Amino acid sequence: MTVFHLLNCAILTFGPHAVYYSATPLSEYDTIGTSVKAAIVYLGTALVKELLKALIGFIDVAGLYFALTQLTHRNISQNHKFQAVGLGSAFADSILHRLAPLWVGARGLEFTWEYIFQGIEGNANLVLNLSLAALGSLMWLRKNKPRTLIPIIYACAGVLATMPSITRIAVHPPNDISKESRMVDFL
Repeated sequence: MTVFHLLNCAILTFGPHAVYYSATPLSEYDTIGTSVKAAIVYLGTALVKELLKALIGFIDVAGLYFALTQLTHRNISQNHKFQAVGLGSAFADSILHRLAPLWVGARGLEFTWEYIFQGIEGNANLVLNLSLAALGSLMWLRKNKPRTLIPIIYACAGVLATMPSITRIAVHPPNDISKESRMVDFL
């Protein structure tokens, strides 16, 4: 049954392309090579777009660098400085990305798991920001770090900097079941 479902979805997805190609004069002029080249160009631009989305996380690293090194912190030790910076950035992210959807949607009469997942995502984002701030503190504020740990610290920071785009994909998949169920209820 799953193979049949896969076949149906594949025909629904790719069938119109084949019908369009054969129903228009494109098939008479043998333009399949041009279409394949255009598809390769599109795949290249999509790859660049995904890389730029991953690089956006490094803007957060620059902001953490500024907050850890340039802002004045009164009577705060190094151990508490990165915690304060990580907590502040996580709280601001939650305000910017989760307050309005919670305010608008969670007050509704219908229960959905979407807002529970947003809360869990906010907690995971708190851990992520604290971890990134701790790594930033190790990279920029500690002068006596072992030389063997420096590449590991930078590699972990790179992974954490690109992690928000990964977690957003994992928590918010493209095919949301609750939206499909709402559509069925609407029909």
